[in-house]
Amino acid sequence: HVDKFEKAFSKFIGVKNCIATNSGTDSLILALKALSLKKGDEVITVCNSFYATAGAIVVCGAKPVFVDCDERYQIDINKIERAITKKTKIILPVHWGGASPNMHKIMSIAKKHSLKVVEDACMGIGAKIKNKSPGSFGHVNAFSMHPLKSLNVMGDGGMVVTNNDKIASWLRRYRNHGMIDRDHIFDWGVNMRLQPFQAIVANIELKKVNKIISKRNRNAKILDQSLSKIKYIQIPERKKIYRETFALYMARFKKRDKLKSYLIRNGIEVKIHYPIPLHLQRPSKKMGYRKGDFPIAEKQATEMLTLPVHQYLNREQINFMIKKIKNFYQ
Repeated sequence: HVDKFEKAFSKFIGVKNCIATNSGTDSLILALKALSLKKGDEVITVCNSFYATAGAIVVCGAKPVFVDCDERYQIDINKIERAITKKTKIILPVHWGGASPNMHKIMSIAKKHSLKVVEDACMGIGAKIKNKSPGSFGHVNAFSMHPLKSLNVMGDGGMVVTNNDKIASWLRRYRNHGMIDRDHIFDWGVNMRLQPFQAIVANIELKKVNKIISKRNRNAKILDQSLSKIKYIQIPERKKIYRETFALYMARFKKRDKLKSYLIRNGIEVKIHYPIPLHLQRPSKKMGYRKGDFPIAEKQATEMLTLPVHQYLNREQINFMIKKIKNFYQ
């Protein structure tokens, strides 16, 4: 069942090899380890992602080097090159919220400086960049099948993908204790396998992903059209050549905290992703990061709110949410 899913997902993403794992976090760790990341190396990534992005880098013994985000909440590609040093080995862009940065330019920067690229495409299953999937640009890339993602497996799950057969062979061994058969190991490994039952679920759900993404996009469009008319709300630019998954529907709202409390009191579940950027978390302070280092991400963290946009919402519920937001500002 796992083999069947891996082949189906490889075809879906457009990458030669898929190695299923037990979580998106472990997929990131595996991807980084596969590129021989070691102590003293540096990995450039964005400062407004989920903790796992930076955590995976640290677990591998390397140092995360943060850069600021842009107005679409993606890594600011214009600030990547100035973060490159002699210790830089990998650029790790994040497809944050199910949207995507400009991967063509990121790959160009990586090639220019002889660097590898690992995509954190955990929220990107079903998205497109000029008809090409997130996770199909970099050298080794990670996906998540956490229950809140567009493809889920009734619990945590993940995938690593690569077009490099040698790397794929190492990944398959390492996630299975380094075993080449039941009685022999080729090298020391760990247990990061996806369970067969979850692979069965994934095979079924994979057939529904495009329909799920279409519903999320439909809901997001309704929200965009209505909320963009309210002067206190800033909707990020939607690029025509990009198809987003809307794993998160995020926008910037004035009086964000009061609005959040108001909507929750009215039965609308909203969240903040995330009020404290990675560079201001306690472990990052030990690396020398301070408030003011990345002003765009810091400003967004005080205004961003995530609204429901999932495929189970109906038009009446979306209209109710819009009405309540309008009432709050009126």
